[in-house]
Amino acid sequence: MEALKLELKERIIDALNLEDITPADIQDNDPLFGDGLGLDSIDALELIVLLDKEYGIKLADPKQGKEIFQSIETMAQYVATNRTKL
Repeated sequence: MEALKLELKERIIDALNLEDITPADIQDNDPLFGDGLGLDSIDALELIVLLDKEYGIKLADPKQGKEIFQSIETMAQYVATNRTKL
């Protein structure tokens, strides 16, 4: 699971062009939106595309994203359980 968390951090940084942030800057349980990493609704759409492209996960309900994208920890758990691509 640690490898998946690191991979998610790296892919988020790349997908969202977070130039001044390294994977070490993102704590597993920090919020991704608001006070944590400070992502916004446009970033959420990018994360949905990332899940589909990289892991074969399609989110039908955008409200689902709110739960999944709480933190790296919640994303990793969801990806580990639902991925269709390795």
